[in-house]
Amino acid sequence: MSTREVAELQVLLEGVPLPAGKRELIEYARDQDDHRLAGLLERLEDREYGSLDEVGEELAPVQPERTSPDPHRPREESDLPPGGDAYTDASAEPGAVREHGPHGD
Repeated sequence: MSTREVAELQVLLEGVPLPAGKRELIEYARDQDDHRLAGLLERLEDREYGSLDEVGEELAPVQPERTSPDPHRPREESDLPPGGDAYTDASAEPGAVREHGPHGD
């Protein structure tokens, strides 16, 4: 499906109450007297759409796929936290000046 057809569909569907399912979108397009574009909506996955952008993305994806890191795998820290061990020490006095820096210097 071309991006032009998707844009035409999005303009046609501008007044549809959202969220809407596939059937509701098709019926709305037919009510607007455009059976050609309504037929293109048959390609949609049968689910609910919260925005016209979702409809367009389903028909002609333009956004790159998001790759997310493994949520169960923590990332490595680059260095010690600011303030060194005192950062996680609940008994440390806030605002106190330490004699030595985070690396014991």
